[in-house]
Amino acid sequence: MRGPVGIDRPDDPEVPSDKPSDHPAHRAQPETRSREEYYADLRTAVALEERTDPSARYKPGEQTENDPQAQPGTSWEENAELSRWMWSEYKRRWPPEERPQVDRSNDPPGSWRGDSNRFLDRGVNEQIGAECDRIAEREEGRISPALRAVESQDPDRHLIRFDQCLKGRDRIKEKIYGMIQESGFSAEEAISRVPDAIRYTFQYDEVRYTQGVKADIARMGEQGFKLDILKNYWSDDQYKGINSQWTEPDTGQRFEVQFHTRISSEAKELTHGAYERLRAGRPDKFEQMVLEAFQKNVATEVPIPPGATDIPDYPKRGTDAR
Repeated sequence: MRGPVGIDRPDDPEVPSDKPSDHPAHRAQPETRSREEYYADLRTAVALEERTDPSARYKPGEQTENDPQAQPGTSWEENAELSRWMWSEYKRRWPPEERPQVDRSNDPPGSWRGDSNRFLDRGVNEQIGAECDRIAEREEGRISPALRAVESQDPDRHLIRFDQCLKGRDRIKEKIYGMIQESGFSAEEAISRVPDAIRYTFQYDEVRYTQGVKADIARMGEQGFKLDILKNYWSDDQYKGINSQWTEPDTGQRFEVQFHTRISSEAKELTHGAYERLRAGRPDKFEQMVLEAFQKNVATEVPIPPGATDIPDYPKRGTDAR
């Protein structure tokens, strides 16, 4: 999966063996769906398989010299339109959950309760609020001006969604709550470990992508920022792009920078709903298969810029990122 709450992605799931088994879990199970539901699920799965399995999608002679997986006459816009239709079919089959209204009427003054019913007492909430104020000051006073300075050095690419570079406070609080509860961090430790409270995205033309990314990484260093982590996902089958984490050394403020093409950025937005659903860990096995196939279908259609897969991870794979 993708990382746009951070840049770490889980390992690929283990592939089950095709060998028959007598274990009860592998025996045929009673069908609980109606005939109409069964065929609706089957049509969705077959459509997704045809879009993600090259042997099902292409016939001999249809490949092109420059892109063996490109279907002649099919543009990204056409594929994106089909992907939007697939996503609408998914939402029709699995409608978004209706969450009950959160009751905050008895919460103590100064506390915080999120839409998912996560709760922070007044002390922790005020502490996080004060840190969010400091993050906003660092973004406005130091980090964003430096990113604009980097942007000004190359007219062939630009920062996108710049006005959204600060993560919403409720989202930060949701994240910190999870880190406190699940990892046992103190509020101070959790706040310091949020890597993307500030985040930026550079967008490049495909032909200039690799050269541009390398140049901008060097320019970021010239601005005094320290590169902590860089992960190249151009070879990934669920997400395309490069994500990186940086530190502003004077304040210790961490922030994220993503490097995209126009199409890889659009693909990220197209699959965001599927990523969020998978990250929540709620899908059953069939729904998980559909979501992963949908992400793979979209990612497969993203053209890989020349040389993009050769940009190395930092630190190199197999070394300690700390």
